Amino acid sequence: MNLQQLQYLHVLAQTENYTQAAEMLHITQPSLSYAISSLESQVNIKLFEKSGRNIKLTRSGKIFVEESLAAIESLNRAIERAKKSENNKEVIKISMLRSISSHWLPATIRKFLDDIPEEKQPSFEFESGIGFSHSILDELREEKVDVAFCSKIDNLDDVDYFPVYEQKLKFITPLDHPLANKNKINLKDTLDFKYITYSSNTGLRAETEQLFSICGGTPDSVFEVDEDETVAGMVAANFGVGIVPEMPILRTLDVKQIPIEFPKWHRFIYMATLKRHYQSPAALDFINFIKQNSDAGK
Repeated sequence: MNLQQLQYLHVLAQTENYTQAAEMLHITQPSLSYAISSLESQVNIKLFEKSGRNIKLTRSGKIFVEESLAAIESLNRAIERAKKSENNKEVIKISMLRSISSHWLPATIRKFLDDIPEEKQPSFEFESGIGFSHSILDELREEKVDVAFCSKIDNLDDVDYFPVYEQKLKFITPLDHPLANKNKINLKDTLDFKYITYSSNTGLRAETEQLFSICGGTPDSVFEVDEDETVAGMVAANFGVGIVPEMPILRTLDVKQIPIEFPKWHRFIYMATLKRHYQSPAALDFINFIKQNSDAGK
């Protein structure tokens, strides 16, 4: 069994058609048939069965495809790292929350690179996922990235967290809202108003729930959304009030930003790394640079 056979298998599993798969792979159909037949003999598993003019995975085939996909991804990562090491150009892979992607993180990377001669500077690759803390940590734990910047999710024993950035939370209202004339706000006084809240797969959901728990109540949520920018947009459109991180987009929307007087709350963005993950010398230098230069970690 080799990597090429597994790659052929995954294309065929997607198309469920030998002709289409062969065209996508730029090989002949007999070559593809032979490769799959040889793979079935080697693993002693019937992977496909006929379904009309096409084929479909057997139950065992589905399990094999799902499990082997992780092996292919791991091998591809190993090949990629090996090739880049041959070019003497180390790569640091990062995944991050969008709220720090336009200012804090670029500025931090710039400072890190400024102290390194250009010919020795590592390159950075950014994972373009959906940008939620849970999914960011999934990418980290699957070793798709070396370093992640996200909210802290408890009960992950294989992840180290280090606070790097304190993000202020603001209560926001439409400009004509009854609370818009406030200079500061006690969240207890907001519970009678309709709220735009966060979906359960976001880091801010847990934090805002803790805030409301301290206040002894639960907001009347009219919409649950994924992005803090969406919360701000819905508030600007007069659907309700919300709590969002301080961010530049707020200055462009028809919302009133009000500091939260109670409960007192500190929201941190964390650098997350795996405890048992090989880190290249460049990645270790970057991690140490972050720790030494982070005001939030002091």
